[in-house]
Amino acid sequence: MKGKNLSERDKRYLWHPLTQHKTAAPPLGIVRAEGALLWDEAGNSYIDGIASWYTAMYGHGNKFITEAINKQMKKLDFVMFSGFTHEPAIDLAEKLMAILPDNQSKLFFNDNGSTAIEAAIKIALQYHHNHNDRRDTLIAFENGFHGDTFGAMSASGLSSYNGPFEDFLLKVERIPVPNDQNIDEVLEKLESILKNNRCAAFIFEPLVQGAAGMKFHSAKGLDKLVKKCREHNVLCIADEVMTGFGKTGKNFASENLQNLPDVMCLSKALTAGMFPLSITSCSQNVFDAFLSEEVSKGFFHSHTYSAHPIGCAAALAGLELLNSKEIMERRTYIEAAHKFFVLSVRNHPKIKHTRAMGVILAIDLDLEIERYGNLRDQLYQFFMNRGIMLRPLGNTIYVLPPFVISNDQLREIYNAINELLESF
Repeated sequence: MKGKNLSERDKRYLWHPLTQHKTAAPPLGIVRAEGALLWDEAGNSYIDGIASWYTAMYGHGNKFITEAINKQMKKLDFVMFSGFTHEPAIDLAEKLMAILPDNQSKLFFNDNGSTAIEAAIKIALQYHHNHNDRRDTLIAFENGFHGDTFGAMSASGLSSYNGPFEDFLLKVERIPVPNDQNIDEVLEKLESILKNNRCAAFIFEPLVQGAAGMKFHSAKGLDKLVKKCREHNVLCIADEVMTGFGKTGKNFASENLQNLPDVMCLSKALTAGMFPLSITSCSQNVFDAFLSEEVSKGFFHSHTYSAHPIGCAAALAGLELLNSKEIMERRTYIEAAHKFFVLSVRNHPKIKHTRAMGVILAIDLDLEIERYGNLRDQLYQFFMNRGIMLRPLGNTIYVLPPFVISNDQLREIYNAINELLESF
């Protein structure tokens, strides 16, 4: 296959995610990445304005993390985690417990965000089963997204992903996200669901619904919903796959709640995009429900690569960077820059709504755009032509850059958005 470029070679065998191959443009061949930049095979560079789906938060090829991975690889590459343990997993558990909400006590390892959610749902269902209390219903937000495996997909509410599978999903009752105006109505609907169903768990993205278009909701309202669910012994699952590790201004969005979740799901920035790894954490109360003389009451769920030592090494290095002086300064700068940019464009006639939280910036254009339609693709290509990688979600343009993005690179993104607004 020498002489052919990557996209030509790719076409022969590969099937890409979120792609209609009949109509999609060929994928762009990326050959190198460093910091906040990606390079294609023609030598063109692109600012990674979304940290490659919010994973590479410390920058691509971060030497501190790659050195930790290299060191671990030479010492212990892999051992299965059933019947064995190892220091990287123990170290990671100890370091994570120091920054997770106070009620979290145990960690279960998986290999990606969807499987972290899958484990959480199974834990919730079996928690009640082990108490001889059969419950079969999940509560979730409208337009939430929790992943693509069946349990995670069941909890999700975006029809563009779920459509062909609607008849095969778990039972889920949905409620709107809470805001300052609707909390009484949402609570009323929640109470009706709790009364008329055998509810096992409430699963939610805390404060920010990522795939829905970086939609924000009320921390106070969410806190009331969690409190109400816990009054009914409904386990509360915080999906922090996107929001975790500093993106909302705090280490975890759940830190904004007084009523803490029983279960949390972590992935993406956990390993800085360097290795597929995820964690489902839980309270001691949840873990205790699986302790029994009956073997069958244990959690018989596993992944081959659970607690992979190399992934744990990447996560440990990322945690060391998370609250370092350098990264904290960058987080603070990006947050302030986003807020200033929002103020500068919020009254533009082509903008319907703007918002910013932590390092997340989102702008809703005053246009009707299909989630994966032609106009959305034109927006995507507009930014790529200017050396900026963003992935609009329908009419929502969002920026969630690596913490290490430079001031000039961030300014280039803002300038491109301004250019887009003036091009209509």
